Amino acid sequence: MLKNKLTSLIDQTDLEISDQQKDLLVDYVIMLDKWNKAYNLTAVRDPNEMLIKHIMDSLVVSPYLQGKTFIDVGTGPGLPGIPLAIINPDKQFDLVDSLGKRIRFLKQVQFELKLTNINPLQSRIEEYTQKQFDGVISRAFASLQDMLTWCKHLPDQQGSFYALKANDIDPIPAGFTLKQKIELKVPGLDAPRCLVIIQ
Repeated sequence: MLKNKLTSLIDQTDLEISDQQKDLLVDYVIMLDKWNKAYNLTAVRDPNEMLIKHIMDSLVVSPYLQGKTFIDVGTGPGLPGIPLAIINPDKQFDLVDSLGKRIRFLKQVQFELKLTNINPLQSRIEEYTQKQFDGVISRAFASLQDMLTWCKHLPDQQGSFYALKANDIDPIPAGFTLKQKIELKVPGLDAPRCLVIIQ
């Protein structure tokens, strides 16, 4: 049962996640699995693997997020934005992707899971200039250099970039400062993971 597996994974972290939030995370995985068959949203096919490679890989970033408003750039099927929104109902997440089928899926997730703190938007990230954010989050989105170049208009004055990376960090372009590189431990995942925070 997916919920039992998720609970055992969460228990290996310091995260405080309510029963209701666990249900929502599992419902999201079930939807992702269902839509994946038609829309090919992720290469991960097995829901049990999704719990590790998508859900836990997203959730471990949560303790490091500073602020209230975030944009998840190149969100794909909503990663890490949806899991983070589920466990942080007090924070707001704009989920931006250029592919219409992904945004349709995210709007369905928003509707079915009744998530009031996400805003799925179809746009190319360099054209998204409506507002600024406390945090710009990316996972599996371009190189660090490209991310900073394309997204430099998105953080507000105090805002930070949060990049989820394997372990190698590209050189950081001039004008940006590496604030922290945090090694992340993702339960059940054998690959190295780190969070790079840049201002």
